[in-house]
Amino acid sequence: MTKDYSKRYNDLSNLMGEMGAKIPNIMESFSKMHTASCEDGALSAKTKELIALGIAITIRCEGCIVCHVHDAINAGASTEEIMETIGVAILMGGGPSVVYGCEAMEALDQFVVLEN
Repeated sequence: MTKDYSKRYNDLSNLMGEMGAKIPNIMESFSKMHTASCEDGALSAKTKELIALGIAITIRCEGCIVCHVHDAINAGASTEEIMETIGVAILMGGGPSVVYGCEAMEALDQFVVLEN
C-alpha cells in the first residue's frame, strides 16, 4: 500500500494555495490559527504537532496525517516520538487507527528518507 506522501503533501499545499486565492479571508484566518496554535508556549511546537498527528489518525484524515507527520519532523520530532504518538492514537481509536497509523508510519518513513 505504498503512496507518495511527499507528492501528496506538495499537492495539498498547492491546492490550499489555490483555495486561498478563491476564499482568501477564510484561508488566511485558518493559516493564522494554525500558526498561533502551534507556536511554542507551555507546550512546545513539536508536542503540539504530535498531538495534531494523534488526532488526525483517530479521525482518519489522510491529508491531515501527511501534513502533521511532515510538520512534526520539521518541529524536531524523532521517529520514536512519532511512533509513540501512533501508539497512543491506536489506544484511543482502536482498529481504524491501526490502519491510519500505518499510513502515518509509511509517511514518516518516506519523509525521513527524503531528509537524509
